[in-house]
Amino acid sequence: MSSTQRTAILTGATSDRGIGLATARRFAREGWGVVVLDLDGEKSAKVAQDIANEFNVPAFGHQIDVADEASVSAAEKAVAAEVATGHLPQVGAVANIAGITSPVPFLETDLALWNKVMAVNATGTYLVTKAFLPAMIEAGWGRIVNMSSVSAQRGGGVFGRVPYSSAKAAILGFTKALAREVAPTGVTVNAITPGAVDTNIRVGSTDEQEAAIARDIPVGRTATTEEIAAVITWLSSEDASYLTGTTVDINGGSHIH
Repeated sequence: MSSTQRTAILTGATSDRGIGLATARRFAREGWGVVVLDLDGEKSAKVAQDIANEFNVPAFGHQIDVADEASVSAAEKAVAAEVATGHLPQVGAVANIAGITSPVPFLETDLALWNKVMAVNATGTYLVTKAFLPAMIEAGWGRIVNMSSVSAQRGGGVFGRVPYSSAKAAILGFTKALAREVAPTGVTVNAITPGAVDTNIRVGSTDEQEAAIARDIPVGRTATTEEIAAVITWLSSEDASYLTGTTVDINGGSHIH
């Protein structure tokens, strides 16, 4: 089955300078149907329509709160209805990209912040995966790509810190355990750990902060969102059929051992 007969589900895919939007556009350029799921339902629908018009692929946008089970279930049912009526191809990939950071020192965090960051990043990955996995298992083919971070491996910087790093580390354990469990079904599960990426999260950082970050990266710059999108779509392709339970570092060499 070619990519033109499959749909990619993406969470957190409406930000103009975000990894999610770049990935949605990359999937569409490669012929996939695209589902844009975001907290802003109106913007999700607008982004999906723009993608459909530009790339001539089926696209659908829907509101979702990835940390809320009822909201995730409603989104899954809406997508299933689009598939059942032939408006979308069957689901072939899920990219769990939605996430939030925790840019405050540990002793300034409180339980509410900890719970929110864990809910959106880790619990959201769990809920969305659980909702869309059965259809892929039934089809005997599927790809799940989870967004972790270099912060999970070496601790967060000014944009992440402890709650964020902890949530992203949980995603790595989730990825490996689920990959082992579903490997016989034809579904692969992998994670990516981007380093510094030129996204809207970086808005407000100083020139000094950006220069210091670049100095820590052997290639001398941050990643573009398109470079991250390329890896996500490749992990969702036929070519990545024997890769599961792994973590792909995308950091310009900044985490070399």
